[in-house]
Amino acid sequence: MKSFQWILIVFFIALLISVRSVMADTGEASLSTTSDNGFIGSWLNKVSQIQSEQPHWVTPLVTVTPRLEQEVRYDQMWESSAGNKNLDSNGGGKGIEFIPLQNTEVIVGVPAYQTRNKPKGEDGFADENFLLKYRLLSANEQNGDYILTAFLGISAPTGESHNSADHEVTTPTLAFGKGWGNFDIQDTLGVQIPDNGAAHTGNGTPIVSNTTFQYRFLKYFSPEVEFNYTYWPNGERERINQLYITPGVVLGKFDFGKRLGLTVGIGCQIAATTRSQYNHNVIMSVRVPF
Repeated sequence: MKSFQWILIVFFIALLISVRSVMADTGEASLSTTSDNGFIGSWLNKVSQIQSEQPHWVTPLVTVTPRLEQEVRYDQMWESSAGNKNLDSNGGGKGIEFIPLQNTEVIVGVPAYQTRNKPKGEDGFADENFLLKYRLLSANEQNGDYILTAFLGISAPTGESHNSADHEVTTPTLAFGKGWGNFDIQDTLGVQIPDNGAAHTGNGTPIVSNTTFQYRFLKYFSPEVEFNYTYWPNGERERINQLYITPGVVLGKFDFGKRLGLTVGIGCQIAATTRSQYNHNVIMSVRVPF
C-alpha cells in the first residue's frame, strides 16, 4: 500500500478517535453545532487548551512552524528564473490545518494551480500533499517558551504533466523553536525520500533545512528573515547546495470573534547560490485561524 494511502488511514482514525475523545469528555453524544457544550464547541475548547500549552509565535512564510495550528491557508507565489521565465503558483499547495487530538495536527493541502509564461502549454495542477505533526515537547511563554515537533509529510503524484514530481515523496522532519521575549527562532530539518529512492535520473533524497529569525513588536508586526537551504547528496543535482534568503513580514493575528482571525504575510526568496532552481520568488500568504 502506498504511504499516502497510509496517511489517509491515519487521518481518518485520528478523526474518529477525536470524536470519541470529545464525546467522552463532555459525556454527550450530541452533534449539535450551536451549543457551547455540543460537539463542535467542546472540540474547539479542547483545541484552545492544546494551543495554550505552546508558544504563541506566528507561522513564518516558508518554514513550517513546529507549533500546532488550526487555520485555512492560501499562498500565492510569483517565481522568476533565468531567461525571463516566470511560474505562478496559485494556492502554494496550502489548505486546511486542524487539531484532531492532543499534541496532533493534520494538514490537508489543496494542489496548487501553476501557470508559466514559457514554455507555453505547461499549466496545470501540482501534486496533492498531506502533513501529520506530532508535538513531542512544548512550553508556553510562562514556562520556557520552546517546542519540539515531529512531522511526516506525503506528496502524492496526482499533478498534471510538467507539474508533478511523478513519484510519491515521503518527508520525515524534525522541527523545533525557542523564544526569548518578543524574539523567536523556528527551525526544521528533514529529508525528501521519493519512491524511486536515490535514482541518479531523479530528484534524489535532498536534505532540506529552514530557519527563521522573527521579532514581534506592536503586537501585530512580526518582521522575519528565513534561510531556506537544500543539499542534494545524490540524484540529478548531486552535490549541489541551494540557499535562499527570505526577508519578510507577517501581520496578525487580527481577531474577528471568539476564535476567527486573519494573518497576512509577504516576503521574497532571494537566491544566494549560483545553481539555485530559480532566481527569486515573491510570496504572499493569507491565513484564517479558527
